[in-house]
Amino acid sequence: MTIDALTLDLDGTLIDTAGEIAVTVNLTLAEFGLPPRSLAEISARIGHGLHALMIGLLQQMQADDPRLVGRLLADRVLPVLDRHDAAIVGSVARPYPGALEALDALAGEGVRLGCVTNKAGASARRLLERCGLAPRLSLLVAGDTLAQRKPDGAVLRHAAEALGVPVARLAHVGDSRTDVQAARNAGAVAWAVPYGYDGGEPVAQARPDALFPTLPALAAHLIALRRAERAECRGDGHADAGR
Repeated sequence: MTIDALTLDLDGTLIDTAGEIAVTVNLTLAEFGLPPRSLAEISARIGHGLHALMIGLLQQMQADDPRLVGRLLADRVLPVLDRHDAAIVGSVARPYPGALEALDALAGEGVRLGCVTNKAGASARRLLERCGLAPRLSLLVAGDTLAQRKPDGAVLRHAAEALGVPVARLAHVGDSRTDVQAARNAGAVAWAVPYGYDGGEPVAQARPDALFPTLPALAAHLIALRRAERAECRGDGHADAGR
């Protein structure tokens, strides 16, 4: 049994967003008179949504310097973060090489395509539009679409239903342990690419069902599977007709 639909994570899977997220975070910190955080530290926190990333950073900064507790209340910082995000999202980030072509090739083979991300919907939509991905995806399930978020299995089960496929014929493509767990929790196929962040750990450690070096390689694999399945079905049909 092959795959009829793909859902793809956004940050670190379809689009390299670490640089622009770092700009957004550090502009926010600067408004509170705080020094910038490194790209490596910020990248390691990507995957649970921008608010969760910032809250984690604030907690770490407060643990390092308790004098900051009164200055770094989330209800003060997050609105500033959202303002910078709205201004910056999609201006620095770029799709990974071959991502657009891979989606076009998959769509040409009849694969249904969606994006499932923990990023907030408004930011995810702007990012997809500005990077030319929105027309290529028929579904967006963002971090605020449902009450649940990845890795809760309900998220990908919802995506499969919206795409009109059984969840067992859905593969979720991501760059992190969260994505692999989301697929496993839903009963979907867990595929991965090694582009992203995942707390600085190789996504191979999450043991996806398959790890592809690039999105074009993944697309070529799935297209070959689907063509082989169609050829097998045609062969069965001919055999039945001859009996």
